[in-house]
Amino acid sequence: MLELQNVSFSVKDNPKMILNDFSYAFPESGLVAITGPNGSGKSTLAQLLMGVKTPTKGRIILNKVDITKKTVTERARLGVAFSFQQPVKIKGITVFELIDIALGGGNDPKEVGSYLKMVGLNPDQYLLREISSGLSGGEMKRIEIASVLARNTRISIFDEPEAGIDLWSFSALKNVFKKIKRNNPDNLIIIISHQEKILEITDEILVLESGKIIKHGKPEKILSFLKER
Repeated sequence: MLELQNVSFSVKDNPKMILNDFSYAFPESGLVAITGPNGSGKSTLAQLLMGVKTPTKGRIILNKVDITKKTVTERARLGVAFSFQQPVKIKGITVFELIDIALGGGNDPKEVGSYLKMVGLNPDQYLLREISSGLSGGEMKRIEIASVLARNTRISIFDEPEAGIDLWSFSALKNVFKKIKRNNPDNLIIIISHQEKILEITDEILVLESGKIIKHGKPEKILSFLKER
C-alpha cells in the first residue's frame, strides 16, 4: 500500500545523504515503529512520507500511485495524517474547532471532548482555549495527537508522540495506541520513537542508522538487538 523505492534525500549545499537509497514496503495495516539514533533520518523519513519534504531521488508509492511530488494537502485527501514532533500553533482557532474540523464538522462538544480525554486532557479546561494562547509544548502535542486520532485516516504518522509529555500522559498515550490498533485493524500507524514502552506494543520495528535500515522485525527480536548494541 505505502512503499518507498530507492529514496534518497539530502539538503541543498550538503552532499551527505540523510536518507540513502532507502527502500521499504510498509504492511497494509498494523503498528510500525521507526527508531534509531539521533541523525539517523527518522524524522526526515516521516516528513517525506507526508510530503513536507520531497526526495532528492527515488519514488514514494501509495496504492500503486506515485505520490512523490504530491503536497501535504493532496496526501491528506488520500488518507494520510501526520503529527509533527513540534506541533504548529494556529492563531484564531480553538481546540474545539481544530478537532471538530478533523472529525468533519458539526460535532457536539461531548464527541470532540472524547478525543481530548484519550490523551489525558480535561475537555472542560481546553475546548474553548485558542491553539496559540498560552498552551505548553506538551499540551500542544497532545491536542495535535487528538486531532490526528479524530481524523481516523487509513495511514497515521506520529513523529515522537511522547515528546514533551509527562509520565502519566505517556502511559495513557501508550494505551491510546493499543486501543487504536485493536479497534482499527485495517489502518496503518507509523510511529517515530525512542521509547521502549512504545516500541514493545508495535507489530514491527525498523532500526535506522545513517539513513538506512540496519535491522527490522518483530519487537522481541529488535528490542533484544538494541539492548545488545
